Amino acid sequence: MKRRVLIASAAACAAWPAWSVPAQNGQPVAWPDVQLLGGGTLKAVDWQARAGVVVFWSLTCPFCRRHNEHVEKLHRAAKAADLPLTVLGVVRERDAAAVARHIQQQGYSFANTLDLAPMAAALSERRMTPITALVDRQGRLKMVLPGEMFEEDVMDLLQLAWAPR
Repeated sequence: MKRRVLIASAAACAAWPAWSVPAQNGQPVAWPDVQLLGGGTLKAVDWQARAGVVVFWSLTCPFCRRHNEHVEKLHRAAKAADLPLTVLGVVRERDAAAVARHIQQQGYSFANTLDLAPMAAALSERRMTPITALVDRQGRLKMVLPGEMFEEDVMDLLQLAWAPR
């Protein structure tokens, strides 16, 4: 009986989606499709040949507010330079209206999602905020950085996304 249970458990685990275990540094990220606040879907194919900066943040986190100011500058700089960089915020709260108000008040123009579980499963299951993940243009996780970062360090992510391993 135990053997049948183990075999059944192994088969069930093998059937889980690829994003069920976060990528490690240097490994490809299995991007999930996520719903964006304000409408639309960011699909896995939308990340192809693009570097990515993903920030896990919370409305109640004062460190996140300062950190996201720098992320916004990064997003605007990449956009102004027409660089293939996707910046995505992953918000821990579930109240879409409160999150949308906060984003508008803060003036964030980078995309955000409430789809925490699949993004955490793809990049980092750590529960602290903020957490910033950097993915290179080949789709490999370069690093996951816990905590608030200085502006110059956030802006350096633009260069690191294109740097060789």
